[in-house]
Amino acid sequence: MSSPFKAYDIRGQIPGEMNVPFAYRLAQASAIVLGPGTAVVGHDMRRDSPALAGAVVQGLLDMGVEVRPIGQCGTEEVYFHTADSGADLGMMVTASHNPPSYNGIKMVLRDAAPVTRENALAAIEELVLSGRPIERVSRFEERGNLGRQLGRAGYVERLLKQVDGFDLAPLTIVCHAGNGCAGPVIDALEPHLPFRFLKVDHDPDPELPNGIPNPLLPEKRARASKAVIESGADIGLAWDGDFDRCFFFDHRGRFIEGYYIVGLIAQMALRKAPGATILYDPRLTWNTIDVVEAAGGTAKPCKVGHAFFKQMMREERAAYGG
Repeated sequence: MSSPFKAYDIRGQIPGEMNVPFAYRLAQASAIVLGPGTAVVGHDMRRDSPALAGAVVQGLLDMGVEVRPIGQCGTEEVYFHTADSGADLGMMVTASHNPPSYNGIKMVLRDAAPVTRENALAAIEELVLSGRPIERVSRFEERGNLGRQLGRAGYVERLLKQVDGFDLAPLTIVCHAGNGCAGPVIDALEPHLPFRFLKVDHDPDPELPNGIPNPLLPEKRARASKAVIESGADIGLAWDGDFDRCFFFDHRGRFIEGYYIVGLIAQMALRKAPGATILYDPRLTWNTIDVVEAAGGTAKPCKVGHAFFKQMMREERAAYGG
């Protein structure tokens, strides 16, 4: 059986690789290796995610860590609350866009800094898979406290700040949440924006009645594309299960490759931060480099993977990375 520990997250099959005892031990090992005083914990809509998140919470509490739970949410909300609340660790139970037989855990450090094999994950893996008993150390003499559940209002406010100063047109937008976690956030944003949202597969559903929420698969784009065409919407948006990936469709229902979205968002970022550095995926480069340089920015390549982007963005003080 392969290890569920990957380059910068943990994911594996249920129940052989990912189960309640594993999640509990992972939380214990994370406390030993990282020594957090506080941790934020959330989970996606998968059927086994609440139980796995409960085991993570229990493991942290038993190691003396104060836990701030979110409940069902998206990965971006864990990132936000970890940074916003000043927590030392964030842990998100999610299978993201993987099949129903999988689940996983994503982790971030203080200020939502990325977890990598070099700064934590390799040491946590070694301890988890060693089979050695995990015992409290002196800094964890007392059991941790379970804090109040964190709400969504602060995250929504943070999102709305991204469009401060923009003259937003009253667009009609198809929103395809794929029965993942994006739907409730769309509902929370709706009263504050001049858009008409047409919602497809909107409510979180652990049964995933319309299949895996993964718009990277061409066959999973049809419902959003059809909704755009039939409604005459201006644009379509689709998300994966934990909404840390967003995908676009034009007014004709055509899927827009993420490569071009990088350049589009870079233009917006450079309007707010003229002359800033923009990081890009080195697999496809021409459009991004041309757009960034034309907008007065500096384009720099970064190793593929969100953890590498987040680390290099901090080092380069980049305005955006895609």
